[in-house]
Amino acid sequence: MKNITCIVCPNGCSMTVDFNNDEWIVGGNLCKRGREFAISEITHPKRSLCSTVKTIFKGMPRLPVRTDNEISLEEIFEVMKHINMVILNHPVHTGEVIIKNVCNTGANVIATSDVYEQLRKVC
Repeated sequence: MKNITCIVCPNGCSMTVDFNNDEWIVGGNLCKRGREFAISEITHPKRSLCSTVKTIFKGMPRLPVRTDNEISLEEIFEVMKHINMVILNHPVHTGEVIIKNVCNTGANVIATSDVYEQLRKVC
């Protein structure tokens, strides 16, 4: 049996998860989404990934980025290798794709800040 805290909604339910006789037994969840989260967290955990990429701009040497979809925990280190290789050489807007389908995960790495806006503030 494992104890986990649900992160799907603000309730933050403390749940127990067990697998017995080919059936998942989840306790402590206040909603159906909690049960689904618990089973997913035990069988194939996924996370959104937030990081930064280097840029050529003195006014913004690093750009915050994130994945636009969750990726499996096993893929995080490989995705980070690709993110760390990026040197952004052109301005981008918030939400713009920096790396499309990173490591064939189905997730894009997108900008979470606007380089145009930051550079305008510096000048």
